[in-house]
Amino acid sequence: MKEAAPKIGIKLHYLPPYSPNLNPIERLWTLMNEKVRNNKFFTSPKSFRDAIEEFFERTWSRITPFFKNRINDHFQTIKPVSSG
Repeated sequence: MKEAAPKIGIKLHYLPPYSPNLNPIERLWTLMNEKVRNNKFFTSPKSFRDAIEEFFERTWSRITPFFKNRINDHFQTIKPVSSG
């Protein structure tokens, strides 16, 4: 992964072991599910795998400009609640 990521324009960031709210890949999986899996029936594991491969090999490069605001390193920060 470390070697492949820069070749396809992915910048790796190292996070705590479990932090889905900080992990941009979780946003990518959500987007992939919206485009590939949601409300669809796949007749076989192969057709499911083919649809996912199609998304990452062809669809992703076409839709990237439209989704840069959803998959980025700009994390929402929450201010602590003041007591008093």
